Amino acid sequence: MTEFSKILVANRGEIAIRVMRAANEMGKKTVAVYAEEDKLGLHRFKADEAYKIGEGLGPVAAYLSIDEIIRVAKASGADAIHPGYGLLSENPDFVDACVANGITFIGPKAETMRALGDKASARRVAIAAGVPVIPATEVLGENMKAIKAEAKEIGYPLMLKASWGGGGRGMRPIMGEDELEEKVREGRREAEAAFGNGEGYLEKMIMRARHVEVQILGDTHGTIYHLWERDCSVQRRNQKVVERAPAPYLSETQRERLCELGRKICAHVDYECAGTVEFLMDMDSGEFYFIEVNPRVQVEHTVTEEVTGIDIVQAQIKIAEGKPISEATGKASQYDVRLNGHALQCRVTTEDPQNNFIPDYGRITAYRSATGMGIRLDGGTAYAGGVVTRYYDSLLTKVTAWAQTTEAAIARMDRALREFRIRGVSTNIAFVENLLKHPTFLNNTYHTKFIDETPDLFQFRKRRDRATKILTYIADITVNGHPETANRPMPPADIRDPKPPALRAEPAPGTRNLLEEKGPQAVADWM
Repeated sequence: MTEFSKILVANRGEIAIRVMRAANEMGKKTVAVYAEEDKLGLHRFKADEAYKIGEGLGPVAAYLSIDEIIRVAKASGADAIHPGYGLLSENPDFVDACVANGITFIGPKAETMRALGDKASARRVAIAAGVPVIPATEVLGENMKAIKAEAKEIGYPLMLKASWGGGGRGMRPIMGEDELEEKVREGRREAEAAFGNGEGYLEKMIMRARHVEVQILGDTHGTIYHLWERDCSVQRRNQKVVERAPAPYLSETQRERLCELGRKICAHVDYECAGTVEFLMDMDSGEFYFIEVNPRVQVEHTVTEEVTGIDIVQAQIKIAEGKPISEATGKASQYDVRLNGHALQCRVTTEDPQNNFIPDYGRITAYRSATGMGIRLDGGTAYAGGVVTRYYDSLLTKVTAWAQTTEAAIARMDRALREFRIRGVSTNIAFVENLLKHPTFLNNTYHTKFIDETPDLFQFRKRRDRATKILTYIADITVNGHPETANRPMPPADIRDPKPPALRAEPAPGTRNLLEEKGPQAVADWM
């Protein structure tokens, strides 16, 4: 077994910060990388060291450069790399590069990633393991006539899926042959841009489907645990909006069967580290169908951590160091991985739901987050003075609420969302509040098309509540004086935008106070 002393996080935003926090709690130093366009990114200031990468490559390409990541890892003396999710996290060539340079990759082996990272290949693994799959084609060729024939044989409606990557990139619903050619081309272009590989396949679409997934951990000694399941059915454009653990609609028999199917697939390939096995559940038949394996930590891993008490990121690190899974999780056996209470996660994004979810960009002029019992925040962009750019995704922060019952967890989440105060950019908070109160959600009768088929979710007013009025009133008093003292001479008020974080020489120490704010804005921001 090898104890890591310094871990490079090959990512950005909230997941980079999440990994750094886990590593710091274990007494390990962390290294951040950042592109020029991300020089004010909060993850840069959370690390013990920070290095600029990708000169001239562009905002996303910088993080996708294997050579740049390896260069920094060697220069900084990092003995391990955690990839987070997205970007290089599912690239087996990156794993090979780490191994070739004597650096431990915190994740599955390259051969496992090649077997499971390609969704078409993963289907073959599932079939070999005796796990049911949805009828689908092999990887599509270039002959459109042949593609149409394959589609007709399976039958419409269909779903186009990218063979590599995740997050809904490259996915397209295809309701009939008249849509096929255009959507295949669109999906290929999107997959190529997102993952560097435009390959895809067609899969039979289940019209009333739940999206459920099983969290897996496997060690280097051949032991695999499942950490139970999550529900991820509340989606829009195949991007998850609300995630829950455990899935509130499953019986104990269904839950045990589902989790055993997930464990069975990973045991078939001697899986190591963290992974997620995704399934669709047909609401009409109750059957589970394998979709894919994500060989990495997922955005929604927080809900599983809250109901099991297992730090998944720390477990990844310990497993990569060669520790047995019992030590990595603090659970002597699979039997000891128990569920405790209910958790749900909402993603707060800079999107306008009433304008086709178009992302908003700009400076966050004021920010106050939720707090209180049972509330967890994971963020990477959200702070007063932070800049949301057009180069990266629109996620501001993830809010996770835990309580003993699902009803109490929902109520706690609703309360937390109402505490947020974000100015300068649009957010989806009012939309998510509306969603949590909808009878279909509360009755657990929703499926993956819930948002698409429920127009009344969008019937809400952008809030300007009493607290907002109070903040405005306080700021006005600070600038103009109280009405009773309005005739007194007032010094000029400094109402400039908050200063951005001061850039630091590299390597950068851990962040202290990023902003030195003055004037009435400071009063409003921190109320």
